[in-house]
Amino acid sequence: MRMIEAIIQPARLEAVKDALCEVGVVRLTVSDVEGFGGKGSRTETFRGKEYAVNTVRKVKIEVAVNEPFLEPAIESIVRAGRLGEEEGDGKIFVIPIEDAVRIRTGERGPEAI
Repeated sequence: MRMIEAIIQPARLEAVKDALCEVGVVRLTVSDVEGFGGKGSRTETFRGKEYAVNTVRKVKIEVAVNEPFLEPAIESIVRAGRLGEEEGDGKIFVIPIEDAVRIRTGERGPEAI
C-alpha cells in the first residue's frame, strides 16, 4: 500500500481527477495549499498597496493505492497534470503505508483501501 501525494496546478485538478478515474482510482482527498520554490516572489496590489508575495497557490491530491494501481496512478497524474514546458507543474511523492483501517467496517490493510 502506498500514499501518493501530488502537488499540482489548480487548473489541472479536473483533468487529473478524470485521468485517475480512467485507471480505476476513484477515492482521493483534495486540499488547497500554498508553497514556494524556485520562482521567487511576485508583487500583488491590495487596497492600493503593493506587497511581495513569495507563495504560489497549488492543489494537493492524496491518494491511497494498492501496488497494482501505483504506476498507472502516477502516470495518469504526470500526463494530466502537465501544463506544458513551464516550470511549476508540480511534484509527486510516494510514501509507504504501514496499515489502513476502514472505520465503518474495521477492515484492515489493502482491503481497507
